[in-house]
Amino acid sequence: MEDKEVLKLVGARIRALRKEKGLSQESLGEKGEFHFSYIGQIERGEKNVSLINIAKIANALDVNLIQLFAYVNEDIKVTKHETDIQEIVKILQKSSPEKVRLARNVIREITN
Repeated sequence: MEDKEVLKLVGARIRALRKEKGLSQESLGEKGEFHFSYIGQIERGEKNVSLINIAKIANALDVNLIQLFAYVNEDIKVTKHETDIQEIVKILQKSSPEKVRLARNVIREITN
């Protein structure tokens, strides 16, 4: 795969996720702390975006990196199950240690 092709694929995936989330380039840029024109350049495959900025964009889109790069390998399918698990993890990361322990106990009871 050529360099330019990778940039275009990443850009197309970011555009698709942005539109799926109902975000404009401006609103995605604000969420990720980027100028909207930078988002446009990435989506068109004109910018070789850094990994740090890719992570910021994924966070602004509320997706994980696997979801962002799911198009690269057709064998990688992000299922609803995996998306639900990621959502649970995000919720728990924002919770107190006591709530995390409570959730762990509930999950153990449900799965036993």
